[in-house]
Amino acid sequence: MSDTKVDNDSQKLKRVGDWLCRKGAYERAIGRYTEALSLKPDDKRCLVGRSKCYLNMCCFENALKDAEASLKEDKTFSKGVYQKAEAFYYMGEFEFALMFYHRGLKLRPLKQFQPEFQEGIEKATVAILNSVANPSLKLEKKGDLTFLQRQDEMADPFTIAIQHLAVKKKRQAQKIPKSEKTAKQWLGEFYDDRKFLEEMLSDEGWCKGKTKHGERLQDIIQSSITSIDACAEFLNQGNPICTLEREHKQKCSKPHRSPPSDPAQFLMKSLDEIDADLTSGNAEGSLKKAKEVLKNVQGWSEKDVPNKKEVLGSLHSCIGNALIHLGEMDKALEHHQKDLELAKQCKLPDAMSRALENIGRVYAEIGQYTQAIEFLEKKIPLVCGGLEETWLFHEIGRCYLELHRFKEARDYGLHSLAAANEIAHGKWQIRANVLVAQSEFPLGNFETCVSHFERALAMAKLQEDQDALNAIQKVLDEAKHRLSQ
Repeated sequence: MSDTKVDNDSQKLKRVGDWLCRKGAYERAIGRYTEALSLKPDDKRCLVGRSKCYLNMCCFENALKDAEASLKEDKTFSKGVYQKAEAFYYMGEFEFALMFYHRGLKLRPLKQFQPEFQEGIEKATVAILNSVANPSLKLEKKGDLTFLQRQDEMADPFTIAIQHLAVKKKRQAQKIPKSEKTAKQWLGEFYDDRKFLEEMLSDEGWCKGKTKHGERLQDIIQSSITSIDACAEFLNQGNPICTLEREHKQKCSKPHRSPPSDPAQFLMKSLDEIDADLTSGNAEGSLKKAKEVLKNVQGWSEKDVPNKKEVLGSLHSCIGNALIHLGEMDKALEHHQKDLELAKQCKLPDAMSRALENIGRVYAEIGQYTQAIEFLEKKIPLVCGGLEETWLFHEIGRCYLELHRFKEARDYGLHSLAAANEIAHGKWQIRANVLVAQSEFPLGNFETCVSHFERALAMAKLQEDQDALNAIQKVLDEAKHRLSQ
């Protein structure tokens, strides 16, 4: 394998990992990062990405290990320094964290690149002072939840059920208050997890069991509860009462432009709601929500949201997709073009790929196939393979078919078919074979045309797709008739 191909494959896997990490799919992201690192073991940005995922899963020691590995060749790599400081901070090693936050600040003297290190210095300083005032607040290293993410094929269902409870992203929480209402406020989704674990702990039938490795289920359950409490206690050591009051005021106050206490969490929740509305068919609700969030973010500073342009691009994309569903294609096009402009400014390959695809879709939808091809072909170098590649080649081929450029349509159809065969995707194998057959027919290649229609027909039978069977059979009969003449 050439060095260029290794680099390209590694970068594709890294981009997928970055995307999954932003979506909160940390386990899957770690898988992609690990694959990328198997190709390029010293990719420091990939190591930082995987470290972030481990940190979000409370696997602090693994996070630290990757952060240190990213600094092996370059001790001045600021992202690695910051990640190492973060790992120390969440391990409860506040003095070490403070040292690396200061080191990072010296590496990035320009003011616009300082916020994360300045914030780190502040929170580490506060944590040190709080630890001195109340030593019990320090998070012990034994809180590492690595064992909860083991994907052991031999583990029994009880262990697997427990493991998945601890994988959710860490949430702001306090050591469980006596009041159930207050506990729910602090733990959020973790409240149900802890309650479930407590119920399991009180069930003697469960607790007496053992895993196939000899571990007592009672010990595993108790360790899970302890880990949740440790993370919760540590993450909310600041001033819990003030935090609750602030959250209450935010819920009760009128909407305003200043960002919430945790902009990242707010944006992630908002984007999930926007996407859920669109998926459920509520395009109007999705559009309204996206516009509201866009207006809010536009009023925030880049200090509040360091990746502001990236967030704005995502919101323009959401608005554009909702407008497509509502049939307002011109307005949809405007928002997807804004998404593309922001993606280019920030040099974000995944966002560029998304915007190019959406612009191409809009042009194809309104019958402007030449423009659709122009944007969709620009997306080809950004494709990560598999299903996306199959769809993209098919879509470009269909546009060429509409323009009566049959040779190009056939070639793209064959590319789509090869990609569909590689992932063994039945429905796309049918569509790709039909596209090739439709392209071969006007070129007079009736024998090849019949062959591809017959393959599509056989696949439709396997898929038990009656609509496809009827449609393919009709055109196949016509192609056979022309072949016999």
